[in-house]
Amino acid sequence: MVGEAEAREDKEERTRENSPSPRPPFCESPLLSLERVTKRFGGVTALNDVSFELLPGEIHALLGENGAGKSTLIKVLGGIHAPDAGTIRIDDRPVHIRRVADADRLGIRIIHQELSLAPNLTVAENIYMGREPACLGCLRRAAMRADARALVRSLHLDELDDVDKPVSGLTVAHRQLVEIARALSCQARVLVLDEPTSSLSEAETEALFTTLRRLRGQGVGIIYISHRLEEILRLADRITVLRDGQSIGTQPAAGINRQELVRWMVGRDIHDHFHRPPHKPGRVALSVRNLRSPTVDNVSFDLHYGEVLGLAGLVGSGRTELARALFGIDRVDGGQVLIDAKPVALRSPRDALAAGMVMISEDRKKEGLFLEQSVGFNLALPWVAQWIRWGWPSAGRREAIVRRAIAGFGIKTPSPECGVATLSGGNQQKVVVGRWMERRPKVLILDEPTRGVDVGAREEMFAIISRLVEEGTGVLLISSDLSEVLNMSHRVALYRDDRILQVVPAEGTTPEQVMAVLTGART
Repeated sequence: MVGEAEAREDKEERTRENSPSPRPPFCESPLLSLERVTKRFGGVTALNDVSFELLPGEIHALLGENGAGKSTLIKVLGGIHAPDAGTIRIDDRPVHIRRVADADRLGIRIIHQELSLAPNLTVAENIYMGREPACLGCLRRAAMRADARALVRSLHLDELDDVDKPVSGLTVAHRQLVEIARALSCQARVLVLDEPTSSLSEAETEALFTTLRRLRGQGVGIIYISHRLEEILRLADRITVLRDGQSIGTQPAAGINRQELVRWMVGRDIHDHFHRPPHKPGRVALSVRNLRSPTVDNVSFDLHYGEVLGLAGLVGSGRTELARALFGIDRVDGGQVLIDAKPVALRSPRDALAAGMVMISEDRKKEGLFLEQSVGFNLALPWVAQWIRWGWPSAGRREAIVRRAIAGFGIKTPSPECGVATLSGGNQQKVVVGRWMERRPKVLILDEPTRGVDVGAREEMFAIISRLVEEGTGVLLISSDLSEVLNMSHRVALYRDDRILQVVPAEGTTPEQVMAVLTGART
């Protein structure tokens, strides 16, 4: 009976923790409001008469497809872009946010998807970076450490209690908490988080949610941006959706389900955005035998032409490291890789490409694109040998390559010479994939292909993967999203501690069965 009582108390405690915290009595008056905000870039209207309100002690989700205007809106709030029209109010008082310093002064802090921490500095040094306490020109390290420790304890961020620990030694989730602590050390009243869980494990996501709920209870207004609709429905108090730069409306999260939310975002029903191709495997395209490296432990598997082999593993299991070793980025210490039953030496990505293997990295901005260049430049770059011959470039041949990629992959761009950085995340991902398809690869490694893209762009990406597989490409699909792996793959390799534990059929395998293996509950 005692055990049952303890279990009941634990359940009630979890329920209280996951329930909306009571808001302060003043919450009916908006902390932040935007009225008819408009922002144009040349002839493109990124925001068109957008209105938005944030209450104190509220988690307000901001949703929309890639290109809907979410990033522009938070950049207007953060002082990166000045609005062309409209009014921004804090506590019902009009304010002008023309630069980042204005936003900081007003207590608006944005935590971007790419964290801006200095990994070689400690937790305390990162929290007070640029605002270090000093006396007569000398840094007061002891005071800084004491202030940082008092801050993290006041925020109940027990994970950061060792403020002398270098940030490089923290998990991604704890780095997120350092960003939050830094924001709140400046008396932030409005906290904006852009895709904060894109690289977090389930446990790390839960820890972040606990912190956000605690901050909500302290009266902080939180704007939360994510493409993970399950998170939104669990965490948010209200939801505002943007579409094509306009505000579609605001609704309490408690009164909407996932299907309604998708329809609201994309303007149509998406009943099943997965497009698993028919399973018609051909001969073996890629064979890996006893592959070993500093981060790969004796891995063996086969991938067939016309097949999707999913690689499921928790964050930190070594999935990406396996992909990097296969593609010749990381050193291989032993084992054998065969393509079309012929051994290949993968000393560099050049060797992998020559053998017919292509890898799409999970970080498209750092490792997949030249962001300062045009869409056409990025699409034509791998095929320079085709359109530059004997030192003479052929504009016609280059244009044909670019045109085929844009048409074949449905890349939405005003012009091939438009900057690739101006495209939505989904269209940038299409550029990353499409640039390698002038000559179809034998093996395509996709590492988190839908990271940071909306539900509509995911549907298009899955359709592209399906088409490539039906045309005979062998695909190794790496994803933290179990629904992606199980619904898109034909077989799934369960990966933990740098090795494959077992390979199972995707159809008929449940997420619970996969998690039991990945967490070590069943080996």
